[in-house]
Amino acid sequence: MPKVKKKSERVKADAWFVYILRCSDGSLYTGITTDLGRRIKQHNAGTASRYTRTLLPARIAYQEPHTSRSLALKREWRVKAMSRPEKESLIRRAKRKAPQE
Repeated sequence: MPKVKKKSERVKADAWFVYILRCSDGSLYTGITTDLGRRIKQHNAGTASRYTRTLLPARIAYQEPHTSRSLALKREWRVKAMSRPEKESLIRRAKRKAPQE
C-alpha cells in the first residue's frame, strides 16, 4: 500500500518559489521555480537565462514559497515592479526573520 504523504509534505512538493538572485556585478534577478536547487545550478551553468549567463556566479538572496504557480507569478510581477531599494529592504527583512544557523 502506498505511503500517504502528510499535508506539509504535499505542500512542499507542490510549492512554487519566487526568488531573487544577486549576480556577480551586484545586480538582482527575479524569477520563479518549483526547485530552487536545480534552478540555481541552471543559472550558474549559464543555461537558465540570458541575463544571468554573463553575470556568474549568482547567489540566492531571497526566496518566498507560494502554493500555486498563479500566486507565484503574481508575486514575481510585484517584486519585479519594485525599485532596487525596495528589493534590498525585502532581502534584509527576510534575513532578519530567518533562523540563525
